[in-house]
Amino acid sequence: MRSGESVRTLGVVGTGAIGVSWVALGLEHGLDVVAWDPAAGAEERLRAQVSPLVEPQGRLRPSVSRPTQSAGALRFADSLAEVGAAADLVLESGPERLDVKREIFAALDAAAAPDVLLTSSSSGLMPSTFQDACTHHSERVLVVHPFNPPHLVPLVEVVGGSATAPEAVEAALDTLRHLGKRPIHIRREVPGHVANRLQAALWREAYHLVDQGIVSVADIDTAIADGPGLRWSLLGPFATQHLSGGPGGLSHVLEHLGPPMVDWWDDLGHPELTAGLVEKLVDGVDDELDGTSADDLVARRDQALRRLLEIKTDLGLS
Repeated sequence: MRSGESVRTLGVVGTGAIGVSWVALGLEHGLDVVAWDPAAGAEERLRAQVSPLVEPQGRLRPSVSRPTQSAGALRFADSLAEVGAAADLVLESGPERLDVKREIFAALDAAAAPDVLLTSSSSGLMPSTFQDACTHHSERVLVVHPFNPPHLVPLVEVVGGSATAPEAVEAALDTLRHLGKRPIHIRREVPGHVANRLQAALWREAYHLVDQGIVSVADIDTAIADGPGLRWSLLGPFATQHLSGGPGGLSHVLEHLGPPMVDWWDDLGHPELTAGLVEKLVDGVDDELDGTSADDLVARRDQALRRLLEIKTDLGLS
């Protein structure tokens, strides 16, 4: 399987938010990118959106993002087959619909060389549900699920399906590391993979607490962003919990705080996502942001992400 430095042309299918960010990542690492999206005006939107991301102010410094050469060239393809035939690696970011995934991957499989990985950015679909549409080389199909925005956030979840070859998983991990990512291998397919399941667990309780009138939407955001979220972004939940145990570490924490935590588990909520709860959540976010431009907030968030990643690198926390 092509991997690492042998990947010189990146194929990107679907140029929404995730696709644009994948394009930016490839370009700033000196890869040529061939992209395709069937939507009207997709090429113009892609070029307008990706340009600020690969300009100097949109990049991480070299020690973090490793852009050691000039940016690659971007070409917009006329068809899926053109992407498959040109790419050394394909990253698909189309609609989260199984029928669409199957159609896309069947077309890519028919066009791509046998040693080209075909990957999906799906946030929840399991690769076994669509890789059987690839009748030529289903062993090179897998999920590589990034976190938005992929050109900045290091995490990528790599998930093989029932037909995926171990060599394909290793090639994906190698290539993602070569592109400056921090991939993790999900060893068994589960809906939502891992990080989204962890997020869903937190959101379920957050929605419950808001629905019960225990706390506001804004205070939930404060509780995470100005509390454990700060530590989690540096070390993760297990290492953070270990450090909270002092000399006894995680063993001490689980011995003394484990039983009360089990009681909390039993008391966690099971909210229903009713129209009334949706209205509460949406109104709460509107009140919290109080007219702040989403574009302005994204720009400041991404600037903070860049600085945080640089700090983590400097302090050996990445």
